[in-house]
Amino acid sequence: MKVLAAIDQYDASEAVIKEIAARPWPPNSCIEVLNVLEHAHLWAVSQTAEEARQESLGLIHRAVTELRGRGVEATPIMLQGDARSVILDRAKETQADLLFVGMNGASGLAKFFLGRVAASVLSHAPCSVEIVRIREGKLPGVRKILLATDGSEFSERAARSIAERPWPAGTEIEVFSVVELHLGAAQALFEPPYTGNDQLELQRAQGMKRAEEAVASAVEILSNTFPKVSESISVLLNGPKSVIIDEAEKWDADLIVVGSHGHRGIERFLLGSVSEGVALHAKCSVEVIR
Repeated sequence: MKVLAAIDQYDASEAVIKEIAARPWPPNSCIEVLNVLEHAHLWAVSQTAEEARQESLGLIHRAVTELRGRGVEATPIMLQGDARSVILDRAKETQADLLFVGMNGASGLAKFFLGRVAASVLSHAPCSVEIVRIREGKLPGVRKILLATDGSEFSERAARSIAERPWPAGTEIEVFSVVELHLGAAQALFEPPYTGNDQLELQRAQGMKRAEEAVASAVEILSNTFPKVSESISVLLNGPKSVIIDEAEKWDADLIVVGSHGHRGIERFLLGSVSEGVALHAKCSVEVIR
């Protein structure tokens, strides 16, 4: 498995390395640790180019040393340019399977830089992306995974991605689905929800059936990897983003996993915005499978 870890000097990046170090990985996996020197950052912290270069080398060296000390194969790389473009280009060039970036642990201008990089990576990365968050009082590593599924091929791919990887013994997983009124893209955007009670009940029943089938399909995929898989379905009329985040908080999940719906047209805007919204606003780490 090829993993690209994009780090900087902020606390969130330290969490990225500790998270990677705490997890088991498939045989022959390799982690590339990338730091990007940005001119905007040099200006923000009043550093010279050489000072920034030395800081970057030290940062990468410490990260690689920590990973290798935990038995993880890791290689360092330092590049220059706009962090968003460089990270995306590197992920494409190396054909990475999974890209790690950190969020939180910063304020002011630093928070702005972290947020814009994470949002851009989520929207345009050619591979799966994990946003790692610092959680006070929590040790690194994954003990509880919440898989949000809608029964689509994207959600199925997310379930298979989890099932194909090693996880610590005793890792718990909950498969979660949200029942929504099933409106077409054009209707959802341009028509008010003036729907009769009979139609609402029909749509709710159809939505429940889809959710149950989605959960059952994911449980079947995951059952060989995880001894016990929990199931949960939530019924609502509003969008699922906040419900997924609330369920993760209620269950105290360490990681939310969602499928990405790609990059095309209005469908991508409506469906992809859910996975990106969860990734950018959840309080725990989130992995978007692409």
